Amino acid sequence: MAYVFAPPPVTAVPVAGGGEFPVHRVYCVGRNYADHAVEMGFTGREPPFFFLKPADTVVAVAAGETGHIDYPTLTANLHHEVELVVAIGKGGRDIRAADAASHIFGYAVGLDMTRRDLQNDMKKQGRPWCIGKAFEQSAPIGPIVPMAQTGELLTGAISLAVNGTLRQQGDLKDLIWSVNETIEQLSIGWTLQPGDLIYSGTPAGVAAVVRGDVMEAQIAGLEALRIAVR
Repeated sequence: MAYVFAPPPVTAVPVAGGGEFPVHRVYCVGRNYADHAVEMGFTGREPPFFFLKPADTVVAVAAGETGHIDYPTLTANLHHEVELVVAIGKGGRDIRAADAASHIFGYAVGLDMTRRDLQNDMKKQGRPWCIGKAFEQSAPIGPIVPMAQTGELLTGAISLAVNGTLRQQGDLKDLIWSVNETIEQLSIGWTLQPGDLIYSGTPAGVAAVVRGDVMEAQIAGLEALRIAVR
């Protein structure tokens, strides 16, 4: 086929132990830790809801390296949100929660960077949040560790520090909607595909970063993710 211009390169994330994981779609779960829901002004176990980021918002960082993101335009309130990222290796539709683990390839540490002022403005106007969530470099991610190495991640500490100061801290067991329940609900609305990434939600403590800040995100059993803002 003769393209009218060169197609963009495939977005891919390194896999611990070798290889690259080609990204298809990036799904994100909103308000999936109770403490974060409270700090956003909500309470209770509301039905899960989702938003998407383009695949090319992913910033893949190799193990032991420091990745970089540029401070984005239009915002004066760029927030960090540390999240467990679930990498889908087998697609499907109407997947039962009991079967969801068989569709997981592996896990990684990710950041859902958010232009909070723009997101809040869109909320007030009843408009989509895309400008607050789906901008360039808004989905940093560390290496994907295959589930064959980690087992199913149901519990484990999750945290984020900025310039060495702890800001976010929680446990995967505190997810309002578990990973398996999330996969079940997502697969009702979309047909999941190999290469999909699911950012599963963030604990409380989200806050702003500025140029020069260094974020270090960690989840027990996974490679840490280190990102500098420039």
